[in-house]
Amino acid sequence: MAEVRRVLITGIASQLAGLLARALEQRDEVGAIIGVDVREPTHDLRRTEFVRADVRNPLVARVLETAGIDTVVHLSTTATPGAAGGRARMKELNVIGAMQLLAACQRATGLRRFVLKSSTAVYGSSHTDPAMWGEDDTPRSAPRHGFSKDTSEIEGYARAFGRRRRDVDLTILRFANLVGGRIDSAFHSLFTLPAAPTVLGYDPRLQFCHEEDAVEVLVRTTTGAHPGVFNVAGDGAMYLSQAARLAGRLPVAVPLPFVAGVAGLLRRTGRADVAPDQLRFLQHGRVVDNTRLKQAFPGLPRYTTREAFEDFLRRRRIHGMVDRDDVIRLEREVSDFLARKGQERFLASRPGKEAR
Repeated sequence: MAEVRRVLITGIASQLAGLLARALEQRDEVGAIIGVDVREPTHDLRRTEFVRADVRNPLVARVLETAGIDTVVHLSTTATPGAAGGRARMKELNVIGAMQLLAACQRATGLRRFVLKSSTAVYGSSHTDPAMWGEDDTPRSAPRHGFSKDTSEIEGYARAFGRRRRDVDLTILRFANLVGGRIDSAFHSLFTLPAAPTVLGYDPRLQFCHEEDAVEVLVRTTTGAHPGVFNVAGDGAMYLSQAARLAGRLPVAVPLPFVAGVAGLLRRTGRADVAPDQLRFLQHGRVVDNTRLKQAFPGLPRYTTREAFEDFLRRRRIHGMVDRDDVIRLEREVSDFLARKGQERFLASRPGKEAR
């Protein structure tokens, strides 16, 4: 008879956590599911119990012990500063939250499995990158900013926890950009714009993970022992220009010095929550090797990178450019912004003159 699992999921209000909880509810070997978040989930969940708490709250440690939790799935890391309330708040929730959660897990005597949702962002994005990242590869320089730095630090704390608790199976899942009909992301928002912003002179390689593959990997690691580090991504890669054409979006090439400003403009207008540190990804992209995933999880991934993206377009009903006036309006906004910044730089470079 299979061992009955008692599972705690952090960030239960997120779409991915809701899909995972719903899948686990169908499994006989999962006896109890407890979801923790500061926001109440809106998913249609039947057996999942909700505890309103921040992962930094000591209440989480009490839940681990009193509920007899043996498996923790940490999904509450966020990549979007806007959704978190700013970069400082995002770092506190991501890094400090993970530290506090792992400290609580350290004291949980009944814990036997810890699953961390990480990201391929730990590899960074640079022109010196290898053609394909393996799990044992490390970037020449550690990420120094934003979400990439957060994920790198969180993985470091998780590995330290694994060394202290040898009796706990530690699984680190490095997901590529998630796409699908139900999960939103910063990258998804770029393809809902009437035009796709690109960096002038760059055409990065992209890799995607379909949301159904992501949920299946999480289910298998929650219900079965799969210790180790795994890149979770579809086979193959696409160029950003290919993705834009498939989405029917008009590429708007932005000169490199103005990219951060354009990203700020998109954030302020609520069109896309793209963090400044993620802009390097739009220059150099990132592709990972998923061989280890295939060996440990037979039958996965079910979607290639291109199939995942095409399914995303179908489910989101992205069939081509939206109204032509919207395209013209967005182009005008970007053009006005670039012209204004160019004028400011010109004035600032003149002796005795200051940009206004």
